[in-house]
Amino acid sequence: MTVHDSSYRVDSMIAEDIDAYLDLHRNKSLLRFITCGSVDDGKSTLIGRLLYDSKMIFEDQLASLEADSKRVGTQGQNIDFALLVDGLAAEREQGITIDVAYRFFATEKRKFIVADTPGHEQYTRNMVTGASTADLAVILIDARKGVLTQTRRHSYLAHMLGIRHIVLAVNKMDLIGYSRERFDAIVADYRAFAGSIGIEDFTAIPISGLAGDNIASKSSDTPWYSGPTLIEHLENVELDVTLDRDKPFRMSVQWVNRPHLDFRGFTGMIASGTVRPGDAVRIVPSGRTSTVARIVTFDGDLDVAVAGQSVTLVLADEVDCSRGDVIAAADAPPQSADQFQARIVWMDADALLPGRAHWMKIGTRTISATIQPPKYVVDVNTMAELSAKTLSLNDIGICEVYTDRPVAFEPYADNHDLGGFILIDKVTNATVGAGMIDYALRRSQNVHWQAIDVTRDARAGQKNQRARLLWFTGLSGSGKSTIANLVEKKLHALGKHTFLLDGDNVRHGLNRDLGFTDTDRVENIRRVGEVARLMSDAGLIVLTAFISPFRAERAMVRDMMPDGEFIEIFVNTPLEVAEARDVKGLYRKAREGTLKNFTGIDSPYEAPRDPEITVDTVTMSAEEAADLIVERVIGI
Repeated sequence: MTVHDSSYRVDSMIAEDIDAYLDLHRNKSLLRFITCGSVDDGKSTLIGRLLYDSKMIFEDQLASLEADSKRVGTQGQNIDFALLVDGLAAEREQGITIDVAYRFFATEKRKFIVADTPGHEQYTRNMVTGASTADLAVILIDARKGVLTQTRRHSYLAHMLGIRHIVLAVNKMDLIGYSRERFDAIVADYRAFAGSIGIEDFTAIPISGLAGDNIASKSSDTPWYSGPTLIEHLENVELDVTLDRDKPFRMSVQWVNRPHLDFRGFTGMIASGTVRPGDAVRIVPSGRTSTVARIVTFDGDLDVAVAGQSVTLVLADEVDCSRGDVIAAADAPPQSADQFQARIVWMDADALLPGRAHWMKIGTRTISATIQPPKYVVDVNTMAELSAKTLSLNDIGICEVYTDRPVAFEPYADNHDLGGFILIDKVTNATVGAGMIDYALRRSQNVHWQAIDVTRDARAGQKNQRARLLWFTGLSGSGKSTIANLVEKKLHALGKHTFLLDGDNVRHGLNRDLGFTDTDRVENIRRVGEVARLMSDAGLIVLTAFISPFRAERAMVRDMMPDGEFIEIFVNTPLEVAEARDVKGLYRKAREGTLKNFTGIDSPYEAPRDPEITVDTVTMSAEEAADLIVERVIGI
């Protein structure tokens, strides 16, 4: 199809031509690849050139492109190919790529989906997004600048994400006079680095995205280069189509299909292996077993299904299986654990707070997870393992990850679907990190829940009450401890069984090793939450009086408790009122600079957005606040 011919109109094609065109492309193999590297290495220009040379630009697009090129003042050329890919206004204004742009093109031999990923360090997280589904990475290097830090970072990430086909595209060769010596020096420099991170082989090509050298056709300006053009290499590279079909059967359940009482199936995409009716399967992590009765699709039942197909499995037995579970070969199931070692790429401008709970999305399951302080972070320039207490933007660290329940997994090197995960902030819902599981910690395999016959409901029933956690939060000096103490006295007088955990008292014992940094505050609340949960398991009404300044940690404790048993009580006192009270003299010290990380002064307080109870200590006395809380709690 000649797409530059203005007389050509798709709507004039006869049906036979359309069918022939679709059939031509339907049976071609598909290569997904990314372009990455440092800022202004020419990634967008290269992709624009690939689209142009593969004749994937229609006449109206070409006219618009020429007009845009003139408007932005392109020099030395009629077309600015980068404008084909840089779609955001901010990208065109700044001349950089911000978002991940996906483009499709095809040649006579193969179909391609290419992701143009940002080069700027600030947008490394977008590069990880593009690389997560790629088969090949084109690492661009500006021939004038050589191997840079971002080149190393992107190469390390591509290798870590499992991309085994690397093309080193030394771009802008026209700006260095097509110097073979410079090209060889860059390749040697990159080879030394690549070997240090485990990249055993790569293909180096001297190119000019602007002039088209060695993109679709050999360049007469590089007679010393005898290798393939970029398109030739992309067309002929042998993918590791590994044969996910030869691996044990795995399917993450995405949806429980229950249209009526006579049908119950489990829908998902087969990640690996082959399955047939009659095959024995195991549900992970529960371990329950059954056999496959039917393989259902929209087009009818199948006799066999393989990796890559989306199907609904009907099992012979009524087993407990839900979204996020993995249906696997009974004799070769994946592991399950709740503690892992993982490599984490931190993608948020705010540093990791170790111990803070995040949502962890792995496969089709979303669970709560906490990240421990990193064992080390990797310096992508030297590959040195550096000591660190947290992860900052773009850091790559080795960390232990704890989840709130066992999850089915496989090491990322064996299965990207069951070994890769993302981390989501529970408050903002922003994706803050991506991780790859290396292995389960041994202690996660050796420690198991012990079944106990006397339940928390039985213990609470014996006390003629319902277990609850009354979580008082507010600024220092707001009156939390005073009100909590009054509430406990009133509940005790009503015959209720209670226990009060006060912030200052806990720091004399359980948490005496913790300071007042953000990280220590997170750990302080985590420990208190665990203790409060155990006390509520005993059937008690537990009261806690802690500043607990962060919404994320209060949400973490809420998630520990059964629905309806976490009662957040916001003691709402303006900062100026709390500071005027200053019973302990803490605000004065904070203002003088002798007390650091004090909430409300040089450390933030995140007020509850939707607490169960709010008391205003400006308009009501402590006694009135306590009466209101007791009335509400007894009525719940």
